[in-house]
Amino acid sequence: MTEIRLPVSAVPTPLTSLLTSAAKLPHTAEYRGVATPWEFDAPTGETAAVALGAAAHDLGWMRRVLVRGEDRFRWLSGMVTNTVSDIASGSGAWSMVLNAQGRIQGDLTVWRNGDDLSLELAADQYDRLLDHLDHFIIMDDVELVPQDINKETAVGLAGPQAEDVLKRMGLPTLPKAMTSIRVEWNGLDLQILRGYGILVPHYELWTPVAGLTRVWRTLSTAGATAAGSAAVEAFRIAEGIPAYGCDIVERDLPQETSQTRGLNFTKGCYLGQEIVERIRSRGSVHRHLRQLELDGPLPEPGTELLLDGNASGQLRSVAELNLPTGRRKFTLGMMRSEAELSGKTFTYSVGAESGTAQLLTAPAKL
Repeated sequence: MTEIRLPVSAVPTPLTSLLTSAAKLPHTAEYRGVATPWEFDAPTGETAAVALGAAAHDLGWMRRVLVRGEDRFRWLSGMVTNTVSDIASGSGAWSMVLNAQGRIQGDLTVWRNGDDLSLELAADQYDRLLDHLDHFIIMDDVELVPQDINKETAVGLAGPQAEDVLKRMGLPTLPKAMTSIRVEWNGLDLQILRGYGILVPHYELWTPVAGLTRVWRTLSTAGATAAGSAAVEAFRIAEGIPAYGCDIVERDLPQETSQTRGLNFTKGCYLGQEIVERIRSRGSVHRHLRQLELDGPLPEPGTELLLDGNASGQLRSVAELNLPTGRRKFTLGMMRSEAELSGKTFTYSVGAESGTAQLLTAPAKL
């Protein structure tokens, strides 16, 4: 995985600012449009914590926007690919945002708490997506209200032992992904969300910035290992969960991403729906985003995959996980449909070296 360099303009997250006073500073880099801890002092242990234990990590790159107004449900339903009105209170739904041509402009999660709606999105998509959404508020009684990033932030807790950590902190766990609960904890108003995960539970703890020190320290004393965004990003690729901006890009169509979890075909009209329905009626697209495991040198994103010497796909994100059981390399790549149906092993090159790539038909076992 290529190291991300920190531009001068990247704004540090509240956790990054907090840790600048620590005796041993983490290496900081840009991730999702902000300056965030990239690695602490034990990269191998950080990766192992996400995969096998419990890892506490920065989610200060997330942004929240409240959706208010009498028309909020109808309007928002017309802007995203997934359901809005049918989301149960205390639940969320991941969606893509399209243009009229059905091309993906970004992604976000819609959360519902009673009759309140909020959006959760990445900082590197924030300005563009809000401009896109705001453009379509015409005669609607709708207001988008960004939440103050100086007043609230989020930290993540991921891994098979994440729920043990929460219990030791005296916090509730959530049995299902894409659900949430609000609790009072040590005088703080916390919102706990369980996000989407394939291999391990992924939790988000939204806290007032004033309580961040207390939350972060308690996570550590309760058994969580501090992990940088490098380990979390590598594990995301190992889980096969795509991110917008690298795995999913603007020219892609929804069905090409293989993320049917973000599509609802019964909710009614929305921007770009005509293209989505046309693809569904025809039954296929000519390429798909797929997960593969690599054997060989670690390639760069953009490397071509070959099948019988012919270009058959392109890698979009790549990661190597250094686990106690050994090193594993994973990638997400956009594959030609006829190539993935062949059942053959793909090849790739890194300079004079070559490697193989095997398409995964089930989630990886680490």
